[in-house]
Amino acid sequence: MTTDKFEKTDEQVKPQHQSTQPGSEKHMDPKPIYDDKDYVGSGKLEGKVALITGGDSGIGRAVAVAYAKEGANVAIAYLDEHEDADQTIQVIASYGVKGIKFASDLSDVENCNQLVIDVLAEFGQLNILVNNAGKQFPQDDFLAISPDQLMETFATNIFSMFYLTQAALPHLQKGDCIINTSSVTAYQGSPGLIDYSATKGAITSFTRSLAANIANQGIRVNSVAPGPIWTPLIPSTFNEEKVQQHGQDTLLKRRGEPSELAPAYVYLASKDSTYVTGQAIHINGGDYISS
Repeated sequence: MTTDKFEKTDEQVKPQHQSTQPGSEKHMDPKPIYDDKDYVGSGKLEGKVALITGGDSGIGRAVAVAYAKEGANVAIAYLDEHEDADQTIQVIASYGVKGIKFASDLSDVENCNQLVIDVLAEFGQLNILVNNAGKQFPQDDFLAISPDQLMETFATNIFSMFYLTQAALPHLQKGDCIINTSSVTAYQGSPGLIDYSATKGAITSFTRSLAANIANQGIRVNSVAPGPIWTPLIPSTFNEEKVQQHGQDTLLKRRGEPSELAPAYVYLASKDSTYVTGQAIHINGGDYISS
């Protein structure tokens, strides 16, 4: 798959908006590229079981497909986008591995505990936890961020990460890993997404601190910090004009596709990254250049 193809897809984005979060991939036009046919697996994750939150669509779907190509069995957790989840499971299965879906609100600690129990019941093990689920609610006026919005954003984006990681950690072994989805907004801020950016900053600190806390167990913890990526969160967050302009102010002058992030998650889950922990991989088209 060439950069030209990604650029062509970017130019085809039509005015669109979705009224509910975190959005559905089936309503997007054009559809995000989640399965890069040029990416061929080489068995890097054979024998592994991965749990991916927000795995029904967007970045989570692309990661699930890449993991399946690498031989992992995959469980995806999602809120209520059942058609998206069904399609993701079909694609996972097409690569000869087992995929299973769980609809759950992970802002509730008991749901997180039950999710881990269910994954273990299905697969008998858990090796890779990808904390990827998230929501964002733009507010240009800081004073308009209500307590309810603040709680929903933090409960979905960071509290769920604590809950699920605490539930999963006792079942992870030496060589297993945790990968968290942060954001470019954690590093450069966002005036219209203050609460969302705050949660992503918390995820960055959570990643670094947890990596230090459990390094002696041989479990690695890292993050990926995406920039403007074409996922359902974009049309379900912004108005039609901002959706069309999304990503145009990066150095590469386009939005990214979910499939362009998936190899980073494969790297962080595989033996290729055995000397990497507490780190963030920035994939943002030059939107932010880290020091």
